[in-house]
Amino acid sequence: MPTRLASVAAWTPDARRWARVYRVAMLRRRSLPILAAAAALAIAAVPGSGARASGTAATRAQVSAAPFLGGVNIGSVDRSTPPALIDRSLAVAHQLHARVVRIEVPWSIMEPLAPGVDDARSLAYTDRVARDAVAQGLKMILMVQSTPCWASSAPASLMRGCGPGHVTRANSWPPKQVGDFAAFVAFLAKRYGPELAALEIWNEPDQANEGYFAGPSKPARYAAVLRAAYPAIKQADPSVQVLGGSLVGSNGAFLRALYAAGIKGYYDGLSVHFYNLTLASLRSIHEVQAANGDSTRLWLAEFGWTSCWPKRRIQQEQACVPARTQAANISNTYRLLRRTPYVAAGVLYKLRDSRHEQFGLLTFGWAHKSSFSAFAHALASPFSAVTPVALGLRSNGRSAVAAGSAAVGDFMVLEAFKGTLLRYRALFTLDGFNRFSITLPSVLGTSGVRVRVYRYGTGEAGAAQRSI
Repeated sequence: MPTRLASVAAWTPDARRWARVYRVAMLRRRSLPILAAAAALAIAAVPGSGARASGTAATRAQVSAAPFLGGVNIGSVDRSTPPALIDRSLAVAHQLHARVVRIEVPWSIMEPLAPGVDDARSLAYTDRVARDAVAQGLKMILMVQSTPCWASSAPASLMRGCGPGHVTRANSWPPKQVGDFAAFVAFLAKRYGPELAALEIWNEPDQANEGYFAGPSKPARYAAVLRAAYPAIKQADPSVQVLGGSLVGSNGAFLRALYAAGIKGYYDGLSVHFYNLTLASLRSIHEVQAANGDSTRLWLAEFGWTSCWPKRRIQQEQACVPARTQAANISNTYRLLRRTPYVAAGVLYKLRDSRHEQFGLLTFGWAHKSSFSAFAHALASPFSAVTPVALGLRSNGRSAVAAGSAAVGDFMVLEAFKGTLLRYRALFTLDGFNRFSITLPSVLGTSGVRVRVYRYGTGEAGAAQRSI
């Protein structure tokens, strides 16, 4: 069995973007502390034994002793949002048993006109979030992105339409001077340090749509931003954790390019956003880390499912699932994350639906979905049982058919035996409803066949077996 199974494409929903007209007073900075679809089967007949087992008692003890942050994405700094709504979001996050909330802080919104000059209302809004998070016993992950027009390296053709209060393509380009960004995140670290779980440096610089980090030479330019931000943050507050990467792609190509550009030593954790084959994607990136001598833990800052089935089939490039499947996927994935020693955090996308997407635990009208109670229970009882593999075996003409279901998020392994001899192995993925159906090669026949199926990452200890 090869170490790296496959390249997994993972795309994340676009964060909600906004445009506001700035007609309020600007504030010169002061250092004021805040209160403390069915997937295709990839099947190959290969010799060999099963995948390694994991999830032993020793591993569980190790994971239990390690700090782990479970939480939820709650949106973005948006000074037009009534304070009562952010209060309500934070109170609900507390009810979930979350330890962290992740919120986007757009540099272009906070500092729209000049370096060191903050938008007063946006800063007051962020201060309110910090105070209310403390009151609810929550830490914040602040994800900082979006270059102000005055700092953007976008070409002149894009800059013509760029101005405060108007989100344009120019805001997605990195800054001309990385020191300007470094000064801003250092300000955030100094102002909010005790309230922070981490500062996350940008969002998905490897995203193919370039909606967040645009332009040429992206690995080198992102590495330059990170290398400038890290020492500035540590000088402002050495205790603040810095998250680099913010990767959406799990094949490791962009991460290897970042290593070549010199990012090692300039982050305390690597942030990743995986929606497809979440557990397999984490493993793939972890293997790239290991090959490059990087032992920092991964922060899964975004993962989730949209409950838009059956009204829609696809939403934000993700397959729609029924509400009950969303609930099962969230709870199972979180519990499997909690058993993964190299993962430091699992932050669900997201708390509440918007008008145009249904990734939330709550509807847009604040009604609880079944996923709300499922995630709350998973956060409170992370080592409860995961949905086991279910397997049935029947004959269909000259072939046997193995069918069943399992918990989402990883590659599955099917092994077929004749007597004690392994004759066939298939590596496959579940469909959008977490089911599978595999017709075995007819040469195996329909009698004297034993089949076992298990998750690759869990290993044979979690296998289901049937004979015909």
